[in-house]
Amino acid sequence: MKIIIVGATHAGTFAAKQILAEHPDYEVTVYERNDNLSFLSCGIALWVGDHVSDPNKMFYSSPEELEKLGATMKMQHDVLQIDPEQKTVQVKNLVSGRISQTHYDKLVMTTGSAPVIPPIKGIDNDKVKLCKDWNDAKILREAAPKSKSAIIIGAGYIGAELAEQLAVTGKQVTLIDGLPHVLAKNFDPEIGLRVEDDYKVHGVKLAMDEMVQSFEGDDQITVKTTKDSYTADFAVLCAGFRPYTDLLKGKVKMLPNGAIITDAYMRSSDPDIFAAGDSAVVHYNPTGKDDYIPLATNAIRQGVLIGHNIEKPTVKYMGTQASSAVALFGKTLASSGLTESGAQVRGVKVESVTLEQNYRPDFMLTTTPILMRLVWDPKTRVVLGGAFYSSYDCAQSANVISLAIQTKMTIDDLSMVDMFFQPNFDNPLNYVNAVATAAVQKQDGK
Repeated sequence: MKIIIVGATHAGTFAAKQILAEHPDYEVTVYERNDNLSFLSCGIALWVGDHVSDPNKMFYSSPEELEKLGATMKMQHDVLQIDPEQKTVQVKNLVSGRISQTHYDKLVMTTGSAPVIPPIKGIDNDKVKLCKDWNDAKILREAAPKSKSAIIIGAGYIGAELAEQLAVTGKQVTLIDGLPHVLAKNFDPEIGLRVEDDYKVHGVKLAMDEMVQSFEGDDQITVKTTKDSYTADFAVLCAGFRPYTDLLKGKVKMLPNGAIITDAYMRSSDPDIFAAGDSAVVHYNPTGKDDYIPLATNAIRQGVLIGHNIEKPTVKYMGTQASSAVALFGKTLASSGLTESGAQVRGVKVESVTLEQNYRPDFMLTTTPILMRLVWDPKTRVVLGGAFYSSYDCAQSANVISLAIQTKMTIDDLSMVDMFFQPNFDNPLNYVNAVATAAVQKQDGK
């Protein structure tokens, strides 16, 4: 069988590995526009902040590794057209300029995503940088040491991390976002406001609930918003991502934003075209609906599933809770599933509770408070989301909540689920049990 993979993204790389592991006799050809693959862009901010031992280690695979497994790697090759009826792709060799056409039996669409670049006046200014791939990383790594100030546009995970790393390395940082709070799509205000205090303590100027209107300047960049203007040595656009799926527009079913809709076996509406990663939807378990949540974890799992299902439907997609965590200014923030504000946007009725308590007994020489949020369905009492914030490393708590959502635990189940007690680590009632108990009490009106 002849397989063509379009895009050596996280999803494409893992799809190639799994296909060849299960079907070493298949002819697998991978087309990739860049000269590298498998770059972990989540490490860009860490590299800028001098926390990376070797940037070359930010690549977990290579064309050579995939070739050893049996793939034919076509690096610096751009797919120009896909014809699902004839099952052909037209490809341009970006080095030689030669255009060719080839046939496939199954096609894997793992083209990933592209940065959202709004049509804002002056956005093509060379002082405006991006934060997506290896080339962007090298540009930022070179620009940061030469600069005294920076403006970060977008206070999601990428922008938040980059702003933090620039701040702790002595830069004057302004963080701009059109939403009311930092990390507003990931955490409710109860936690978001604490994070904002951390930014302010470290000298970061916050410009929340402001939309960028223009960029201008030569030696420096001035960013004008709906409320004010800000000037710095450079700006970084971190305004989110969109699926890079134009090649299949009108040829397979998509969400309005271009994310390819897939079934439980990662097949698109064309059964011979698979899709995964940032180019595809995820099945979001807290709502039971398709959603667009571009995360490396989702991409890797979906890529592996393509390998399992490329010959015939075999392993179903379990869906995702979009679990994530981030470290900012010595604090751990972790979440899984819906926030209350995220539920409102999606039209889902939820109940929530907030609890703050020390993670281990007060008789210990030291202990630390954890701020916790739990979200659930008030009709079924099923857990739909949770979030944690502390200077204590509580990141793995998000995985507990993820399992609770995945298995449709109720708040009652979670309050009583067996967790160990040892004074070095927690209280007799573990803090996850405790926030679930608070949810039960609120639900029951106690």
